[in-house]
Amino acid sequence: MPPSSVRGQDSDPRVDAAERGGAGHGRAETGHSDVWAHVEDAGPTHVEARRREAGHGEAEAGYAEREGGPRDGTQRDGNLCDDARGGNAARTRLVVATGNPGKLREFQALLADLPFDIVAQTELGVAAPEETGATFLENALLKARHAAAATHNAAIADDSGLEVDALDGAPGIYSARYAGVGADDAANNAKLLAALRGVPAAQRRARYRCVQVFVAGPAAPAPATAEGVWEGCIVDSPRGSAGFGYDPHFWLPDLRMTAAELDPAEKNRRSHRGMALRALRERLLARELSAGG
Repeated sequence: MPPSSVRGQDSDPRVDAAERGGAGHGRAETGHSDVWAHVEDAGPTHVEARRREAGHGEAEAGYAEREGGPRDGTQRDGNLCDDARGGNAARTRLVVATGNPGKLREFQALLADLPFDIVAQTELGVAAPEETGATFLENALLKARHAAAATHNAAIADDSGLEVDALDGAPGIYSARYAGVGADDAANNAKLLAALRGVPAAQRRARYRCVQVFVAGPAAPAPATAEGVWEGCIVDSPRGSAGFGYDPHFWLPDLRMTAAELDPAEKNRRSHRGMALRALRERLLARELSAGG
């Protein structure tokens, strides 16, 4: 299993293709600490969860100058790293394209040291769009663009889910609605365990995958993207009360506990979302510092 790594490129037309719904997103398996920086060529629209190739992760299709925004939501020029160069940081509203309080808390914790006023789209009266993408990347792009267009602010979105090898990558992009539209965590977990009934523990390998997208504003042409993957397996008996989603059943063999037993800081350090967001954060910082000389 390759060591933890991050790599990237400045521009990739395949992200544009994904925005048009025409690019598949590779589903390579990686180790729990792997986060890379590219988007693979078009491929199958379902998760190739059984692949045993090198992992992949962050992709970036260039990054336009980010437009800052005062608290009233109108846009103005700003720079993410004024404070890093000794100036006064201009606070920028960043809309998180989610109504999930667990996700929002993770975004707030992982971006706490950046000059963002982070707000969930639901706090601004923005409803989630229909997720019509065939891949995590397509859905994340769709959600980020929707939030930015509705609020005229910078926006960040992710699409994430659980991939189980024994289920050919399911529930995958349908993780949040595995038991049906509007299903809660309990219903989704019940369906997952039912689908795995009789499957030996050794064949219950799984992973969380997260693709994140940042857009600087509604007209920004080039989103920045990143991906993180977290390896584990599925256990029948739930353990832990922290986390959300499938966390109580997501067993981490190296720690001998589930994701729901981790404290929030440790989960953010290890999780698929934490890996993806840190990679995205570093790319945005590097671009802003470069633009500012």
